[in-house]
Amino acid sequence: MKVVATLALAAAAFTLAAPASAQFAKPEDAVKYRQSAMFIMGQNFGRIGAMVNGKAPYDPAAAATSAEIVAEMAKLPWPGFTANTDKLSQKAKSEIWVDAAKFKEASERLQNAAPKLATAAKTNNLDTLKTAFQETAGACKNCHDNFRNQ
Repeated sequence: MKVVATLALAAAAFTLAAPASAQFAKPEDAVKYRQSAMFIMGQNFGRIGAMVNGKAPYDPAAAATSAEIVAEMAKLPWPGFTANTDKLSQKAKSEIWVDAAKFKEASERLQNAAPKLATAAKTNNLDTLKTAFQETAGACKNCHDNFRNQ
């Protein structure tokens, strides 16, 4: 039931993502929006990471569910990085706004890798999942290294 609720939330959020920047009543709302999307994505990505790193038993169904959520959530946070939010988060580096093209490229790298993770998870093959996980993790790391204060 939790999975269905999470997927419903992700679908609703995805539907609203395109006009999201226009719907934020306050800059703080944009920050909460992007942080929430990243949090949900991170929780599900971590669940897969535990499996591929042998820290949790491999559960193909759980991996597939989490990978689908990651793929959907990877589309969402970007409208929340509005110009008027650059000083509101200690996690976001100023490079996001200084080098917007590079930030967009990094976000697209994740958005391209995440669906591959979801596809790999559906194969029920741990080695295939590990390969896709590494690619997606690389996209996450690239963005964190360049655009996130640790």
